[in-house]
Amino acid sequence: MSDDLRNIILGLVAAGISAGIGWLARTALWKRKLRRKQAFFGLPENAESLLVVNRDPATSEPAVHRFDVFALLELAALIKDCGAHLQMVTQDNVQQGFGERTEFCVGGPGSNRRMLAHMTAMLPGVRVNIDPEPGPDRGAFQIGSERYRLESGVTEYVLLARLTAGERREARPVFLFCGQRAITNQAATRYLARNHERLARKHGANSFVLLLKVVNSQAYGPDVVELVADVTRTAQTPLPTPSETPRSHRA
Repeated sequence: MSDDLRNIILGLVAAGISAGIGWLARTALWKRKLRRKQAFFGLPENAESLLVVNRDPATSEPAVHRFDVFALLELAALIKDCGAHLQMVTQDNVQQGFGERTEFCVGGPGSNRRMLAHMTAMLPGVRVNIDPEPGPDRGAFQIGSERYRLESGVTEYVLLARLTAGERREARPVFLFCGQRAITNQAATRYLARNHERLARKHGANSFVLLLKVVNSQAYGPDVVELVADVTRTAQTPLPTPSETPRSHRA
């Protein structure tokens, strides 16, 4: 065998070994990221999850707003990426506790009874004005002593929460997407999809409640979202007495 042929063979072998090591490293990194994602969402391989669908309050017939449908599609993609399964149920057909499987609950308390139950049980520091009559506080959030009013198409708010019940390590989280309008629900699911790695690094397996602001949705849709504050502690603390007047926020 000539020296040139030997060098070619050795080069091919070295290239093959390098490619194999690179593939193994990329696979290990991908699996590590997947495990972190599964842990954050409480969705190990083949786990069961619950997707709770709200109703469109603008119609008398059972229907889901198109922006809420988009939100559900975003969540379905996340669940599929984790290798888990989902069961989709309507907000008035859920009669079970939480913690046994990961739950994704979409829609405000005015259109989703399940959301109302979760907020009453786990977020006593939050109130949402669901009065159908027109007025400056229609749809407003009260979080502690602060009030966040809706300016449709201009400034809208949504709560994104990851909550766990009790101290059981194996308890599955509940994710809440509670917006002032349907488009803000989609904005919150998209924010979660884009930022779940950062949120996992910051919060780990702990509960959190984030207040997000959707800016100029009439022009930008659900894409321009700002983090207003981490309101976890305030949201989990009972509201102040009625004698204290909340401060209102506008754009």
